[in-house]
Parts: sequence; structure tokens; C-alpha cells
Amino acid sequence: MNTPSNSRATQRFRPRLLDLFRGGYTREDLGGDVMAGLTVGLIALPLALALGIASVPSGAETPFPAPALGIFTAVIAGFLISALGGSRVQIGGPTAAFIPIILLIIEQHGYVGLVMATVMAGVILIIMGLSRMGSLIKFIPWPVTSGFTTGIAVAIMATQSADFLGIRSSEPAPREFLHRLTWIYEHGNLMNLPTLLLGIACVAVIFLWPRLGLKRIPGSIVAMLGATVVVALMGWQQGLGIETIGSKFGGNAIPAGFPPFQFPAFDWGMVRNLIGPATAIALLGAIESLLSAVVADGLTSDRHDSNTELVAQGIANIVCPFFCGLPATGAIARTSANVNNGGRSPVAGMVHSLTLLAVILLFARWAAFVPVAAMSAVLLMVALRMGEWHEMKRLAMMPRSDAIVLLTTFLLTVIFDLVIAVEVGMVLAAILFIKRVSETTEVSRVRESDVLESPEQLVHGKEIPEGVLVYRIFGPFLFGAAEKMEDAMERIGTLPRVLILRLHLVTAMDATALNALESVIERFQHHGGTVILSGLHRQPLDMLRKAGFVEKIGRPNLVAHYDDALVRARECLADTQAG
Repeated sequence: MNTPSNSRATQRFRPRLLDLFRGGYTREDLGGDVMAGLTVGLIALPLALALGIASVPSGAETPFPAPALGIFTAVIAGFLISALGGSRVQIGGPTAAFIPIILLIIEQHGYVGLVMATVMAGVILIIMGLSRMGSLIKFIPWPVTSGFTTGIAVAIMATQSADFLGIRSSEPAPREFLHRLTWIYEHGNLMNLPTLLLGIACVAVIFLWPRLGLKRIPGSIVAMLGATVVVALMGWQQGLGIETIGSKFGGNAIPAGFPPFQFPAFDWGMVRNLIGPATAIALLGAIESLLSAVVADGLTSDRHDSNTELVAQGIANIVCPFFCGLPATGAIARTSANVNNGGRSPVAGMVHSLTLLAVILLFARWAAFVPVAAMSAVLLMVALRMGEWHEMKRLAMMPRSDAIVLLTTFLLTVIFDLVIAVEVGMVLAAILFIKRVSETTEVSRVRESDVLESPEQLVHGKEIPEGVLVYRIFGPFLFGAAEKMEDAMERIGTLPRVLILRLHLVTAMDATALNALESVIERFQHHGGTVILSGLHRQPLDMLRKAGFVEKIGRPNLVAHYDDALVRARECLADTQAG
């Protein structure tokens, strides 16, 4: 028998694949999903190869060559995310957003560090999903996501520059953006012109192919296969020095078999240093996967389960490293392609994964002939499409605070690394939120001429007795606005006998505001005065009750309406005169 907690956890994790067993899934639906899965598998093939190559720095010790890591990730994560996810049409796998953080982790902690960080990120994602934090990811401010998305695009272009230009050097290109630019400038004389021309031709094919009306076959596949056939038949690898996957990673760059299971040797002493990178992977994975699911909802008129999606992403990231995989998440471009090609259920994503597995089993040996420049061209086009370039043009029209957050996050992503960018960007966004909340909250004096709200709250025409001061707080009464309360009290000068605080327009209150309110009441009580609170909503009232504040201010001084507050104020004045 399930306990209540287990039942709630089960309700939080319900894969959309289970919907197929309710009935209504026809043979026509299966046919559409199979065709969509085959098409998306072809789209994902060059991306998986390119992302694997781009994510592993030269000389890094990994169990398999970099291209294999990318395609293993697409097979394992793609299947798990579709089978267990909260979206019907989500396509998962390696994405370009992870490239900077993967390079950073491998450079500082090696491949073992990447495996541990990926597993830790998976655990974080599962906790987020089971804690129903899926909806909270949507509240990450747009300037932060836009800033690091565009920063990642620039960072990807920088990492692909050497392969695209055909620069070969015994000295590996540095990871840092500014150092890499210097390195490219210093090694520009080693540029291979045929490689550059081949890369430009591949970019042109990827860009122009959809405009020819040939959208059923992805342009990246056409560019990769075309470049591979030309280089192999013309012998340009030897004659013109064009580097291929085989010449760079060895003839067995992708083993012809199922992704092998390997239990890595964890170094538990690294856990503390990997908390930051693992959190960055989890946040990136959550943001990108849920954004992709939202895009898919718009295309299919469906609604995804964000918490189930996070749990599925977490499971995929825990399992992938044991099959020599990289971090994975939902991919917007592949998900959109899935929908546009007829995918309507998780079966399409599972077929996409099986298509990639079939490619490994049948055609892995031909991967050695794929030019590295073609893979760089694929990633350059991915970077160009993912960057929020139009937002950079609008910086001058944005509110200054938003523009500062966006630019700061962008520059930190490009110049330093994604971990720092996400951390600083979130702190800046929090400060921005506090500032805006405090700006929307008003503390103002109420006079008899004011016209407000409903009859029982109406001030106009109601005499305020001498010795009574009335103030109104409008908006959330939180720590960013508590200082306004203190400033208003400082401006009073001589304290009146009774202070009425009208709180019927305060929807929320926190501990800092409660402390400010307590200071005002203590000040009045010390001078023999009385503070009356009128119109408290449920959340502020519950907070006052739990803090033992009701007894401190006196239960008769908590009233429902302004009319009641005036009656109570006259009673207090009468008691003072009688005393």
C-alpha cells in the first residue's frame, strides 16, 4: 500500500508515454511518429557528432573519441527523455548550450569531473521536479537567459574558429575567449585555405537549402554528406590537408555497437568543487528543456508537465555518463522539427534515438571520412540561430537596469565562464526585482479629501479626529519597501495619540516588513500612543498571528475596515482623556 508521500511523488512524475495506453493511438499516428523520428534522427546525426567534437578539448583523456560521446548521448538521453518526459514531442540530446561549461569542467577536473558533475546535475533536476519547482524556472528573468544564451553563441563561434579555419598547431588553442582570439591572431599564418573554403561552402548549403523548398531533408545532412563525398573522392584529405574525423580522432572514432556501459572511478573529494558547475548544468538543462516544451506546446496546442519533464531530464543525465555520454537536455530545434514532420507522441523521439543507434551499427566506419570543417560549419549555424542578436540591438531602448543585467551576463559568459555568469546574473536579477518591488510600494498619508475604494473603506467625507494620523500602504510590503515605512514615520515629527495604518491594499508581507512594523508600534506604545491596523489580508494576518504580534498590538487594534478603525481611534482618544 502506498504511503501518502509516495502517492504524491507518483502524481508528480507521470510520463506522457502512458497516455498511449489510454487508447486513441492509431496506426496512422504510429506511421507519422515513425517518419518524424527518422527525419529528426537524420537532423540529429551531424549535430551529435559536431557537439561531441566541440565539447571535448584537444588532448583530453576520454574513454572514447569525442564524436562517439556526442552520438552516445543522443541515443541514450534521446530515448529516456522521450520515454519518461512530461512532453509528448520533446526531443532530447546534447545541445550547444552545454559546450562552454563542459569544456570548463574537463579542463579543470578532467573527464571524471564531468561524469560526476553530470550525475550531480541529474540528482538536482530530479529534486527540482519532485519539489514542483518546474514552474519556478519560468520566473528566471529574461535579461539573464537572453544574456547567457547570446554569450554561449559567441563562445561556440570562438571554440570552432580554429577547426573552421583549418589551423593546426602543436600548441592547443586556449579555452578563454580573449586568449583564444590572441592565439588565432598569432597562428593565422597556419590557416588552411581549402579547409576555410570547404567550411564556407557548408555554411552556404545549410543556409540556402531550406530556401530552395527542400525542407524534408535537413541542410546540415546535405552539407555533411556532400563535403564527405567530395573530400573522400577527390583525395583532398592528403592532397590539400583537409582534416577529417578519422585523421583527428583515429579511424575508429565511433565504435560500431551499442553504447557501452562503464562504471567510472568517482573521486568523491571533488564533490565540493563540482557543486557550482553541476548547478549550472542543472539550471541550463531545466531552462532549455522547459523552454523547448513551451515552444512545442504552442505548435501542438498541448500542455506539458514541467515537473515530470525535469525528473526525466534528471534520470537521463544520471544514466548518460555510465554509457560514456555528455550532459543532455531538450533541444528546441530538433523538437520543432519533430512537430513539423508529424511527430505527435513520445514514440517519435524514441524512433529518433533508434535511428541514431542504427547509424552507429551500420555506418560508424564511414564517420572517419567526415571533414572536421563541416562539423564546425554545422555548429556555427547553430550558434548564429541560438543567439538573441535582435535583443542586443534593442539595448538602448530597454530599461537601464535590464540592459545592465543582460550585458553583464553576456560579457561574463563570453570572457569568463557560464558558472560565474549564471551566478552573478541571478544575483543582479534578484537585486533588480527588489528594486522594482520597492518602487511599486507606496507609503502615503491619508486625508479626509481622499476618495478610495468601497464604501466601508472610503475616506472622503469621513472626519479624522484630532490626534489621529492615517497612513496607507499600497503594494507588497516586503524587505525592499520596509525602508519607506521607516522614512514615513521619521517625517511625522510629533507623534499623534493614534496612528491608523490602512493595509487593505497590502497583499503580502515578509519578516523585514514585520520588523519595521514592530518598531513603529513599540515607538508609539513607548510614548503612550496606539497603532491600529485595518483591512489585513490573510497572508499578512497569518504572519502576524504566527509571530505573536496580535497580542503585542492588542486584538481590538486589528479591525476589518476603515470605519471600524475610526471607531476604535475615538475609543482610544476617549480612554486617554478619561485617564
